[in-house]
Amino acid sequence: MIVDRYDPVNLFELVPTKLRLEMEPELAALDRLLEDDGLFVRLKVDLSKRRPNSERLGRRSTPVEVILRMLVVRRLYDWSFEATERNVSDSLVLRQFCRLYLEPAPDDTTLIRWANLIGPQTLERLNERVVALACQRKVTRGRKLRTDGTVVETNIPHPRDSVLLSDGVRVLSRLVGKAKGVLEGTGELFRNRTRSAKRLARRIDETARRRGEEAKEALKGAYERLMGIAKASLKQAGKVRQMLPPEARRGLADELERFEGLVERVVGQTERRVLDGESVPAAEKLVSLFEPHTSIIRRGKAGKETEYGHKVWLEETEGGIISGYRVLEGNPADQGQLLPTLEHHEERFGKPPRLVAADRGVYSPDNERACQKRGIEWVCLPKPGKKSEQRQEHERQGWFRRGMRFRAGIEGRISVSKRRGLLGRCREKGEEGFDRWVGWGVICYNLGTIAGKMATR
Repeated sequence: MIVDRYDPVNLFELVPTKLRLEMEPELAALDRLLEDDGLFVRLKVDLSKRRPNSERLGRRSTPVEVILRMLVVRRLYDWSFEATERNVSDSLVLRQFCRLYLEPAPDDTTLIRWANLIGPQTLERLNERVVALACQRKVTRGRKLRTDGTVVETNIPHPRDSVLLSDGVRVLSRLVGKAKGVLEGTGELFRNRTRSAKRLARRIDETARRRGEEAKEALKGAYERLMGIAKASLKQAGKVRQMLPPEARRGLADELERFEGLVERVVGQTERRVLDGESVPAAEKLVSLFEPHTSIIRRGKAGKETEYGHKVWLEETEGGIISGYRVLEGNPADQGQLLPTLEHHEERFGKPPRLVAADRGVYSPDNERACQKRGIEWVCLPKPGKKSEQRQEHERQGWFRRGMRFRAGIEGRISVSKRRGLLGRCREKGEEGFDRWVGWGVICYNLGTIAGKMATR
């Protein structure tokens, strides 16, 4: 049964006054901020969907208020679920902040189950409420807008076809082994080819370091043998899947079918690249069996030409509030992101901003005209490449240069959020987990910014 809150207890009154136990100013401000019913109600709706009658039947759950605050604490301090359970349980200050009081802290696995119930759309609505709270407290008024994109990486190693093929053989062999307890038969039907695949993957890695025609032929031969092992595993997995009885097909057969499709894609792209000498487009490549939604993104950044994850587009207003975010598919051009950003801003604040600033990748004559049609007074979009004297004079104006200085602030915002782990490498699993990771990162950054402003007033 879904429980809203524990009965309140002031832990600080139970401690001798000599110890002067209290929350630091920013945490105290955040504590007041999270008392907002709008945040609480939005989260409770998703948590109530765990079972059909979760709101009125069953044993008492961890309160919604505790879950909300522990999830916020986890991302603010960049802790794992296990560290969150341990640190909240051991700290009287965090127990009071999380409204846990003298109750036992929820287990990390319990917290994971609750966190996975919260959908990406709910997090978008939570961020909308947080932005509304920032407006109420006059942290921002939406008069200025700066926008930029960054890449949040998925938690995968550097992709190599040999490793993907080896992983595919390992996963298929493991799933076929699970079916051994259900099916009758021995020998070739349940053969495990993992060791052979790993050995060939290591050989490919060693051969790839050598140079010359002989090394190229050896590399090609090793790849052919590894692909042969992968194809044999695919054929074996297909037979096992067809033989599974109806009562055992539901989970195991679906998982077999899913990984068969992924391994077939890896075999196909390896054949095209290694045997046919074809350059496979980035949009058609699979770089992870376990995070197949990962995109290959090349932005020409020094020291990091290729990144593996998703492009995230951020919208920030004055006061350091990220008013909106979007997880983009593939690697779309920056020029196409300005108009959706302006539409979202007008929907959120009820009017267009007075100033819009972005980097040169967003510039286009159409974007400038669209901003002017919306009544935006100052449009700061620097033109890339060679500029006419008239354009140079336009960009030397004082208001334009001040707008570009304002735009530079979003670079710092992105850098800080990555270093603090809020928009760092994603530790959640799956595409929905990725969206949750980005959503919580933006929400917690905004909450921290608002709390910091409140604490200094």
